[in-house]
Amino acid sequence: MSATAAIQVANYIAFSNAWVYHEFISERNGHAIMNEEKIRVGIMGLGQIGRQMYHLALETDDIEIVAVADIGKPEILHYLMKSDALDGLSCELKDNYLVNEKFRTRMLQIAKPGDVPWDVLGVDCVIDATGRYRRREYLEAHLRAGAGRVILASLPADPVDRVIIPGVSEATAVREDKLISAGSATTNAFALLMQTLDNAFGVDCASMTTVHAYSSDQSLQDYAHEDFRRSRSAAQNIIPNSNESAQWVELVMPKFAGKLSGAALNVPVQRGSLLDLNCVMQTDGVTAEQVNDAMLTAANSHPRLISVTNDPIVSSDVIGCRQTLLFDSRATLKAGKRIVKVLAWYESLGQACRVLDVLRLYSGFEGRGGAK
Repeated sequence: MSATAAIQVANYIAFSNAWVYHEFISERNGHAIMNEEKIRVGIMGLGQIGRQMYHLALETDDIEIVAVADIGKPEILHYLMKSDALDGLSCELKDNYLVNEKFRTRMLQIAKPGDVPWDVLGVDCVIDATGRYRRREYLEAHLRAGAGRVILASLPADPVDRVIIPGVSEATAVREDKLISAGSATTNAFALLMQTLDNAFGVDCASMTTVHAYSSDQSLQDYAHEDFRRSRSAAQNIIPNSNESAQWVELVMPKFAGKLSGAALNVPVQRGSLLDLNCVMQTDGVTAEQVNDAMLTAANSHPRLISVTNDPIVSSDVIGCRQTLLFDSRATLKAGKRIVKVLAWYESLGQACRVLDVLRLYSGFEGRGGAK
């Protein structure tokens, strides 16, 4: 089976298993499994992940994107959404509303949290996907403007009520949480991979490097930046960069406190990133074959989150992957007695899916949502 076909099959399984996930959420929160009331969502920031969440919402019946706030003109945002639609865009821009067959979305050209009247719009939860307003004071501004809860689609700059990594820390969620981070694509892949390997074999410590697609805050040409290396062209260079995922994985998985490290290499690729993880196992009997078998077992148990490929894939092959990670079984290596090296691919669409997972998890506390 080709890599593309494997991803398509895995995505189909993941979509089919969405109902199982909703059943888990509903039972965990003590609500009926089916609930006709949709989750009314406001999105702040219609960048790549924001647009992906809008497209994903069109695929189900439990989420209604009520409003979008962004600095861009509605006409430009509509144009961008048409250009990167997952399966073609079936919505039109009418009088500052994005209209499709399922819902109408008010388009607001507003730049700052707190300026959007979420209460007037009847929004249950705001997803901040700007990547810019990560401080608690900005997230609290959404609450003051009427949002019932705020989910950050990236890592926070200040402590928040909860960091939820699907597949790792859902059980820590409580109804009282108001400011929640859904992690980041790198953090979620790192944590899920660590948990899977630790549950199977026991991991003593680990070091992670993400070979990451360039991001929207990098310049395509050499341009002055507060960081020397980030002043260089993202389109022409491999740029070493810091990465904060390790500290957040340690927070979510405290057994690894002081035992993880992380770094990034931003490369001239638009989409598709690679997690390079080197683990020191607790015992010296773990083989590469056993690691691959454990990851395949995990993928079969959690197809919504983990996929495995044995194909010789490259970064563009992971585009369209909705899982948190795509494990590359060809790349597993053993060094010495206890060191194991693994590679896992991921992309932003998987993170968009996880943000909506977190949205559904918390909406279950109010009895909203339920995929059909």
